[in-house]
Amino acid sequence: MITIIIAGGSGTRLWPISTPQYPKHLLKINSDNLSLLQQTYARAKQLGDKIYVVSEEGHIKHVKDQLKELSSEAFISEPSRRGTANCIIAALIHIKDSIDLNEPIAILSADHYIRDLDGFAHTFKVAGKISSKYKQIALIGIEPNYPATGFGYIKKDKLLSSEQLAYSVHSFKEKPDFETAKKYLKSGDYLWNCGYFVASFNTFIKEMKEYSKELYCNYQKLLESKDNFNESYLKLSNQTIDYGLIEKVKDLLVVPASFDWLDLGSYADLHRAVDNDELGNHIKGENIETFEIENSFIQNFESKPLIAIGLDNIVVVNTAHGILVTRKDLSQKVGEISKRINR
Repeated sequence: MITIIIAGGSGTRLWPISTPQYPKHLLKINSDNLSLLQQTYARAKQLGDKIYVVSEEGHIKHVKDQLKELSSEAFISEPSRRGTANCIIAALIHIKDSIDLNEPIAILSADHYIRDLDGFAHTFKVAGKISSKYKQIALIGIEPNYPATGFGYIKKDKLLSSEQLAYSVHSFKEKPDFETAKKYLKSGDYLWNCGYFVASFNTFIKEMKEYSKELYCNYQKLLESKDNFNESYLKLSNQTIDYGLIEKVKDLLVVPASFDWLDLGSYADLHRAVDNDELGNHIKGENIETFEIENSFIQNFESKPLIAIGLDNIVVVNTAHGILVTRKDLSQKVGEISKRINR
């Protein structure tokens, strides 16, 4: 199996430890001393040794520094962010002449947190087999364990293979309200859409040609513009792969994941992934003094002292880029508000 890792991001949702210049996939978030990108690469190696990484031009040096094991041909530099759809098209064009066009390609995000490498490898190998058998795109869906309102959902349809547990896709659902999310969870018919999928080069191109004239046109333009690729790429409009292609395709497959998964889209998510003490606190950095703190996330990256007293469900982060103080249950607002600073 071939793997394409998308190492992009605006660096806003985990501001100020993540910034547009150094987004979260480059960060080491826990005690194993590997960045999220390096952890993703370690998972990709479970699938095969043909691994490619696509990243924005402004981040590519950092990406190369963290993945010194890869050859220069494995890196694909995106001139500027134009959405996941165009990013994937650029990657497919980069690899097309050096791969078997019918071999499954796994598309991974570099900023997710997963611990179960064996479960991860098993799920993607099942998706690869199913995709090859039916010549269709196979999605990976996460079994929901709470009524999340921050994720899109995939509704399962017919069971295709009881041995390998794969379904056809009935439909996609936008991020629901809480009551609707509770119904989805109770029904057992829905999976979280985590943005992972598997298909061969030929299958991707076939589905683009049939269901997304815009993306297929972008593919042809870029394919024909090798001498002025960057100029052509910068003329493209932003387009996500979900809206641009995946949600338009009529014959998708989905494999339920047999691994744990965290999106790390907020400090509440990050708090679940890091080491915590017996009171549920994560405290990292020097010169920190606390008193009666519970269920809180505190990091200090500066030499000046940080004192926290009587906090519960609070995030406090101090870096050279800024200071964040928020209730943890409102931390999903950080990305939206930090964009005001980064304009």
